[in-house]
Amino acid sequence: MIEVIGNMRSRAFRVLWMLEELGEPYVHRSASPHSAEVLKWNPAGKIPVLVEDGVAITDSTAILEYLADKRGRFSSPSGTLERAKQDSWTNFLLDEFDACLWAAARHSFILPQEKRVPDLKATLKWEFARSLKSLASRMGEGPFLMGDQMMCLISFWLTADYGPGSQNSTSTNPRSRSALSVCKADRHTGK
Repeated sequence: MIEVIGNMRSRAFRVLWMLEELGEPYVHRSASPHSAEVLKWNPAGKIPVLVEDGVAITDSTAILEYLADKRGRFSSPSGTLERAKQDSWTNFLLDEFDACLWAAARHSFILPQEKRVPDLKATLKWEFARSLKSLASRMGEGPFLMGDQMMCLISFWLTADYGPGSQNSTSTNPRSRSALSVCKADRHTGK
């Protein structure tokens, strides 16, 4: 059985949501970063960790892609143009949004106080807003980023509406807001 290690207020939430969407049985072990439970599986101490058949997989994006590929859902087949587009989207979202969000979190509450650079937040807000414009221009037709089918890109939508200075609003662009509202509705209703 799959085991997910990490607390719900972390990127473990992405993995747990994917497992729910897939209808896969799993065991969730809530654990904080650098705890003994986490260090047993990931020497870096980061969460989430997925353990299957005694093998640990770390990094939420790698875990999501593994689950999607293994189950044949929320992902295009490897070696296809559709998969190349999906991977392009994933890297865009990680580079342009996740990096911003992670830097904001690190300089807000993760790093020791003396290592934080509060002035960095203004730059991150600017970068985030610029990336939202690029996102809107890249979106396909349909309710999801790549059109009519939700892919494992869901990890982005779990965090994008809480970006630096976003006031819980991804964008004023109607297409971005529509895609986010579909994902939020699914997240809250369990569909």
